Amino acid sequence: MNILDACRDRALFAPWFDTGDWSSWFAFLAAVFGLPMDDDQRRIFSACTGGRSAPESAVREAYLVIGRRGGKSFITALIAVYLAAFHDYRQFLQPGERGTVLILAADRKQARVIFRYCRALIAEVPMLAEQLERETTEGLELSTGVNVEIATASYRATRGYAVVAALLDEVAFWGIDGERDAGEIINAITPGMATIPNSMMFALSSPYSKAGALFEAYREHYAQDTADVLVWQADTRTMNPSVPERIITRAYEKDPAAAAAEYGGQFRDDLEQFVSREQIDRCTRDEPVELPFLRDNRYVAFVDPAGGSGQDAMTLAIAHQEGEKVVVDVAREIKPPFSPAEAVEQFAQVVREYGCRAVIGDRYGGEWCREPFRQAGIDYEIADRPRTDLYRDTLPLLNAGNLELPPIDKLARQFAALQRHKGRSGKDMIDHPRGGHDDLSNAVAGAAVAASKKAQPGIYKLVQW
Repeated sequence: MNILDACRDRALFAPWFDTGDWSSWFAFLAAVFGLPMDDDQRRIFSACTGGRSAPESAVREAYLVIGRRGGKSFITALIAVYLAAFHDYRQFLQPGERGTVLILAADRKQARVIFRYCRALIAEVPMLAEQLERETTEGLELSTGVNVEIATASYRATRGYAVVAALLDEVAFWGIDGERDAGEIINAITPGMATIPNSMMFALSSPYSKAGALFEAYREHYAQDTADVLVWQADTRTMNPSVPERIITRAYEKDPAAAAAEYGGQFRDDLEQFVSREQIDRCTRDEPVELPFLRDNRYVAFVDPAGGSGQDAMTLAIAHQEGEKVVVDVAREIKPPFSPAEAVEQFAQVVREYGCRAVIGDRYGGEWCREPFRQAGIDYEIADRPRTDLYRDTLPLLNAGNLELPPIDKLARQFAALQRHKGRSGKDMIDHPRGGHDDLSNAVAGAAVAASKKAQPGIYKLVQW
C-alpha cells in the first residue's frame, strides 16, 4: 500500500483529510514517493518545483520551503508514521538494533509538535495502535522495530542512530553559529542513513535569509532534475487554502519583507551577510587559542554579560594593538546554566592577569553586573556604542586584514552568521539571525574596537594597573 492509498483508506488516514483542500499535499506526496500523478497534480508539482521533471522513484532528501501554517508539520508526521509502520527495516539492522525516525527542531518543545501528530496518527488508527509497544515522553516504540524519537538538534547528539527517516523542523531558524548548524547536523545524520536503502530526510521550514542549509539546498536543487533530491517551494495558501486571506493581507501591510517569507515562502532579500567566512579565516591565526600576557602590551577587556539561566553565554574578550593590527588575545565563554556571581569572578581573574582594572560592556542587567565586578576590584565601564556600531567598526579591520582572531570555530561561525538589515527606523542593523547567537563575536568586536586607535576618544575608559 503506497502512502496515497493509505490517505484514502477509511481504516487508516482518510478521516484526517475529510475537511480542507489537500490537493497540493497529495501532489507533494506523489512526487516524494515517485508515484503517478494526474493532470492537476502535475500542474501543482510544476508550479512548486520550478518546472523540473517528476521523480521516477522515491527521493532520499526533500526540502520544504513553505509559508507558515501551510501544514508541513502534519504531513511530515504522516510520512514518518507511514515509514515507521508500513516498512520493515530489520534486514538492514544489526541484531538488537532498532531503526529510528528522528524528529529534530530548534528545541525539544518545538519538536513535540510533530511528535504529537505522530502519536495521534498512531493512537487513532486501531491497526497502528496495535503496533505501539511502549511510549515515553520523547519516544514511541513500534513492533516493526522502529522508534519515533525527539532528539536534540545537535551534530553531537544525532550520531549513533540507524536513521530510517529524519524530520528537521523549521530548519531555516536553527542556529548557524554552533552545534545547531543545520548543515553540520545533516552531515552527522547522513552516515546513520547510509545503511538503510530507503531512508528519507525531510528538511522543512518557512524560509528566512539566503544562508544556511535550506537555502543552499534550494540554490543547488530547486528546478533541477536531481534524481534523489526534491525542493518544494510554495506559499501558505497554496498548501493550505483554509488560512484566511485577511490574515496574510494584514501581515503584508505591516511588514512586506517579513510576510513574503512567513506566508509567501520566499527567502528574504533584505538580509545580507555581514562578513564572509573566508574573510574571518584569513584573519584567524593558526595557534595558539590564547596568547600570554606581555607587559609591554596595552590590553583592553570587553564583556558580554548574561543572566546564566537563559540560552545566552557570558563572554569575555581581551585585545591589544600592535601597529596597525589589533590582536585578540583571549576569547572565552561560560555556557548556561551558570551562577552570574561565579562567572564574574572567573572573568575578573582573567582581566587582572592581563593587567586591566576595567572591563567594557553594555547596559545589560543594569547594576547587577557592575556591582559584582566592582566587588572583584574591576570597574565596569559602559560602552556608548551599540552592538551594530561595534560590528560596523570592526569591518574595516577585517577587510584590511588588520584584525588577528583566535582559532575558535564557534567564533568564526558567529561572525560569518551575522546579518545586515534595515531596522524599522531605516538605519542599518547588524545582528545574529533568528535562532542564532553572537555572544563571542560581540565581545571580540567590542574588544577589537576598543583596542583600535580608530576608536573615538572618550567613548571608552581604558585603565591600566
